[in-house]
Amino acid sequence: MAGLEPRVEYLESFRCPLGGLAAGPPRVLCHGAALFVSAGSERVSVYEQEGRLLTAVYSFPAQVWHLELSAVPRLLYVLCAQKGIYCLSPDPESRFVNQDDGGDQDSEDGEPPCAVISVDPDACLLPDATLCTFTVVGDKLVTLAQGPAHWKVQLFECPRPGEDARPRGQVGEVELSTSSPLTGPLGEPTAARFLPVLCCVSPAGLSALHSRAQGSGAFLLERTLFGQLFGVDASLLESPVILCGLPDGQLCCVVLKTLVTSKLSPGDPKALVKILHHLEEPVVFIGAVKTESLAEDVGDTHPDCLVALGHDGRVLAIKAGWDEAGTLVPELREYRLPGPVLCAACGGGGRVYHSTTSELCVVDLAQGGVPSGDLGDPPSLLCAAGLGVCSVVTLSVLSEVPEGGVRLLALSTRGRLMTCRLPLSSEVPGPTRAAAASTGQKIKDLLSGIGTVSERVSSLRKTVDQRNKALTCLNEAMNVSCILLSSREGPRPISCTVTTAWSHPQLQDVLMATCRLENSSGLSLDRGWALCVRVLTSASASDSDVASVATTYTIPVDRLGPGDRREVTLPLGPGEDGILHLPLTVSCTLHYSLREVVGGALAPSESSKGPSLDECRPDVLPEQDGICLPLSQHTVDMLWCLRFPGLAAPHTQAPGLLGPLCDPVDTFLGSLLGPRSEPTGPASLRAKFLPPLVATIHVSAELLRAALGNCLSGTSLGCAALQWLLAENAALDVVRARRLSSVQGVAPDGADVHLTVREVAVTDLGAAGPVQTVEIQVESSSLASMCSAHHAVIGRLQRMVVEQAARIPGPPDLRVQCLQQTHSSHEQTLLREVQTLRDRLCTEDEASPHATAQRLLQVYGQLRSPSLLLV
Repeated sequence: MAGLEPRVEYLESFRCPLGGLAAGPPRVLCHGAALFVSAGSERVSVYEQEGRLLTAVYSFPAQVWHLELSAVPRLLYVLCAQKGIYCLSPDPESRFVNQDDGGDQDSEDGEPPCAVISVDPDACLLPDATLCTFTVVGDKLVTLAQGPAHWKVQLFECPRPGEDARPRGQVGEVELSTSSPLTGPLGEPTAARFLPVLCCVSPAGLSALHSRAQGSGAFLLERTLFGQLFGVDASLLESPVILCGLPDGQLCCVVLKTLVTSKLSPGDPKALVKILHHLEEPVVFIGAVKTESLAEDVGDTHPDCLVALGHDGRVLAIKAGWDEAGTLVPELREYRLPGPVLCAACGGGGRVYHSTTSELCVVDLAQGGVPSGDLGDPPSLLCAAGLGVCSVVTLSVLSEVPEGGVRLLALSTRGRLMTCRLPLSSEVPGPTRAAAASTGQKIKDLLSGIGTVSERVSSLRKTVDQRNKALTCLNEAMNVSCILLSSREGPRPISCTVTTAWSHPQLQDVLMATCRLENSSGLSLDRGWALCVRVLTSASASDSDVASVATTYTIPVDRLGPGDRREVTLPLGPGEDGILHLPLTVSCTLHYSLREVVGGALAPSESSKGPSLDECRPDVLPEQDGICLPLSQHTVDMLWCLRFPGLAAPHTQAPGLLGPLCDPVDTFLGSLLGPRSEPTGPASLRAKFLPPLVATIHVSAELLRAALGNCLSGTSLGCAALQWLLAENAALDVVRARRLSSVQGVAPDGADVHLTVREVAVTDLGAAGPVQTVEIQVESSSLASMCSAHHAVIGRLQRMVVEQAARIPGPPDLRVQCLQQTHSSHEQTLLREVQTLRDRLCTEDEASPHATAQRLLQVYGQLRSPSLLLV
C-alpha cells in the first residue's frame, strides 16, 4: 500500500466561488508545456509548466463551458454559455484579442500578475445560444445543441489557415431522441444541471487523425470492438464515430462520414443515430481502457473496452465477447461505484481514475479484477481505492512515466491546480475471495432484512389504514345515533315508513309490506349499517297455547347518502296454516354491526403480530355485536288489509280473493245440521242460522273534529272519519275522491265487512240537551272478521283519545252518574245471561242446542255494542 501513496505537487491557485467549484464547466487541457485552465468562470488561463507561471488570461463574454485544442493549425476553441463558440490562436498577437492594462488584474486572488486579454466579439466562430458542447475532429467541428424537444448534432467545416474565422457552412445535422423535457413552461430551453458529454472514437490505425486530435478528448478503439459496436459501414469507411452521453442517461453514437453525406442521401436522418445503452442517470464521462494482458512481443496496446460513467456511480463496460454460438458480439456489463462521480479519466492497465465529493479514487477494470455478471443482473459493486487526494472537479492523464507510474493533472474543488504522480508497481487493493464472499453474504442478509422490514411496514401501514377507516366509520355511526336519539318528536332525519298491498303470486293471495327507508339528514349510511324489519304475529284466539311468532328480516344498506331512499318488499302472510293472523306488529330498526366494521381492524395479520397489536383483540367487542336504533313501529290490523273490489275500476280489479276458510262458528253451525242434512257452504250456513253481526261505537263529534283538524275542509265529518280509519289502506285515494261515508270490503278470509260512519244525536246523555255524536258501525257475517275490524277501530280511537286529552279543555256536560248506573246494570244482566247459557249448553240434549247457541251469539253482539260514548 505504500507504493500507492501519491506525490502531489500544487502548481497554481485560481479564484473560485464560495463553497468551491462545481463539476461540469471547469476544464484543464495540456498542449506541450502549456496548460489551459478554465475554473468555471468567464476566464481561460494559460499556465507554463517549465516556468511555473501564468502567461496569459483570456476573458470571454460569458461562463466558459468547454475547451478544445486543435494541433494543426494550433487553435483554441472555447464554448461560452448562451453565446456560442469562440476560436482564437494562443498567440497573444492574434488580431482577435485586445490586451488590457493592469486594471483588470486580480492580485488578491492568488494569481500572479499577467496579461488579461479580452476576447473580441469578432472571434465568435459560431454564435448559437443553444450549444451545450462540441468537439473538433480534424477539419470538422461537431456541436451538440439543446433544441425545444430534442438534442441536435450539427457538423461544420472548420476555417482553413488564412481564411475568415467563420465556418464554411453546415455539412450535416441529425436529431437525437430524448426522454426528458428540455423546455420550460414558456417554451424556453431549461438550464441543464448536467452538461452532455461529446467525444470522438476512431478505429485503431488512423494515426494521422489520432495525432491531430491528441489532447482533444478523442481516443482510439480496437478494431474488433469498433466494428461490433458501430457496424460494418463505420469499419469499411474507417470513419470516426461521435459518442454522445446525455443528461438523461442515453449513450448514442453517430458515424461521422454518414453524417457528412446525410444531406445528399435519401432516407430518415434519424436512422443515422444508434442508441448503445441507457444508464438511467446523467452521463459524466466516456473513455476507453485496455483490460486484457498481452505478451511482451505483441505491440497492440489499443483500448479494448469502452467505459461510460454515470453521475450516481453506475459504470458501463463494453467489450468484445462471444455468444453461445461462438459469434463475436459486444458484451455489456454494468457495475456500481460509490457516487456521486464528479469527473473521471482512463489510464493504463485498465485503471479508471474518478473523483467523488470526498476524494480521488482508482478502480481496476482489467480482466480478473472485476466481478462477472450479465447486463440483466443487478450491477456488481466495484471496490475503489482511495488515493488520499482531495476531491477534484476535472481530471486528465498527463503521461505514463518511464518507471511505470502515471501523472495526473487535476483541479481541486478549492481551485488548486496540481499534479499527482502514482507509481504503477503497487497493486490496486481489492477484496479477497473470502472477504468478497463474506461481503456478498452480508449484502444478501441486508437485502433479506430490508425485504422483511418492508413487508412488515406494508402490513403495519395496511393495519393502520384499516383502523383509521374503522374510526371514521365509528365516528359517522356516532353522529347518526345522536341525531336519531335526539329527535324523538317531530319528523325524524332518518325514517322508515310501511305500506301494505295485496299480491297474487303462485295462485295465492299474499299481503306484502313495502318498507321505505329515507335519509333526510346530511350524513351517509355506509358499510356496517343494515335495516332490520321484525314481523310479530299475534297468537290465534282459538288456540291460546300457541305463542306469538316473530320473523326478522335483515337487509344490508350498502350506501344511503343524503336525500337517498331505499325500498324493500317483504311478505306478511298468510302463514303455513293458510291464515293471516291479525294484528301484525312491524318494527323497523337500524342495526350497526361493530364486528363487520371494527373486527377486521382489531384482528392482527400474521406478519404484523406484536406486543402493541396483541393488546387490541377482537374479543373486546360487546356480546350484542352492534347497536340498534329504533325507527318506527306499525300495527297492521284489519283496516290495513281490507280490499274493496267494488271501488276499483274495471281494468284494475283486485286479484282473486282467498276462498272462505274453516271458521269455528261455521264448524259449529255445520254440526247442527247433522249427517242427514244436505251439504252446504259456510255462506249458506251463515245466512240460514245467523243474522249479520254488528258492532257500533259512538264518538263525540267535538272530539273527532279536534282530532281531524284540517282533514275536515270541504267534506263532512262522517267522510273525514272514514278516511281517517282507512288512512293506511290502499283504497284511501278512491274513498277520498268519492267522499264516501260507507264502504263494503272483503276481509282476508273472504267474508264481507261493511263500514258505516254517520252523525247521530244522543238525547238521553246530555245535561243541557242532545249531544252530537258520530256512530261507527262494523257489520260482517263472520264473527272473526267483525271482531278483528272492531278491535282495529277501537285501537285507533284509544290512541286518538290519549293524544287529544291534553288539548281539549274538558268533556261536554253529561249525566255521568246516570250513564254509569245504566251501563253497570246492563253489563251485569248480560254477564248473568251468558253464564246461564253456558251452563245450559253443558246439560242440554246435544240434538237441539241451536236455540241456546243463537241466543249466546246475540248476547255477544250486545256486549260488542255498548251504549257508551267516547268523549
